[in-house]
Amino acid sequence: MPEITVTHIAIVVGALIVGVVVGWVARGNRSSSEKAAINEGWQEQLAAQRSEHERLLDQNKSLMEQNSQYQASNKDAKMRASELSDALKEAFERRDALQRQLKEIRGNLETAVSERDQLRADSQRESLEQQVAQRDAQIEKLSAELRNWQDRLPPLIERYQQKSAEAEELEQQLAAAQERVKALEDMVGSEQTRVEPVDPEALGDSMEASNEPIGEIETEAPGEDDDAEPVSGRDDLKQIKGVGPAIEKTLNEMGISRYDQIAQMSEYDIDRVAHRLKGFRSRIYREDWIGQARDLYDQKVNSG
Repeated sequence: MPEITVTHIAIVVGALIVGVVVGWVARGNRSSSEKAAINEGWQEQLAAQRSEHERLLDQNKSLMEQNSQYQASNKDAKMRASELSDALKEAFERRDALQRQLKEIRGNLETAVSERDQLRADSQRESLEQQVAQRDAQIEKLSAELRNWQDRLPPLIERYQQKSAEAEELEQQLAAAQERVKALEDMVGSEQTRVEPVDPEALGDSMEASNEPIGEIETEAPGEDDDAEPVSGRDDLKQIKGVGPAIEKTLNEMGISRYDQIAQMSEYDIDRVAHRLKGFRSRIYREDWIGQARDLYDQKVNSG
């Protein structure tokens, strides 16, 4: 048996120390790798949660914008319905006034007819016929005005009913949108995430967003097209009661410069003019721009 010396013991002890150091280094490297892998996994989870949170915020913002558009559209529809209701009420009052005037005119007509029969027996036949012609012309003018109002009244009633139906539909859409926004707000704090698509057909044509102010939208002149003949002359639109220099200038910019254009205005044309003049619709009816323009045009034709 060989003798164990100090050298042998030193070699064994050195080998043990080297083994312990190598094992410690290997364990440290493995721990560092595991720690890096764990940190990388946590970073991926944090990035995924952050991305999901941002997506939910964007979705919530989009739904809030849609809700604001619904509310603005609903408010506009209510204002338009209120304006149509006022115009309809004013039209009914005007119709009643015209009916009373017509009744008075009929009574005056009967009186005039009896006076005419009596005056025909007198010697002043020529003067009598002139007076009768004046009365007949006045009666015809009032009858034409009454027929004009009777023709305008049914479209106003139909339009008011249509706008009322639109306002009710917008209120229903707004209520549905508010329920959806509330449901999504409840889902933000929960573990589940659900994305509900927005139906573009549910928004309707009137919900299209625009960054242009309403006042800057160009208004096409009523009654004009690309093949229309150039205007040969302008009429003095200030002769119409209620039309001043500023309104005349605006009408001319819209291409309306003659009495016959105003006399032939349709409901669509009146809407365009009222939109450009900031709510002059009731004033156009109240001051009877169309009737005044028709009379001025007849005077112009007869004098020409």
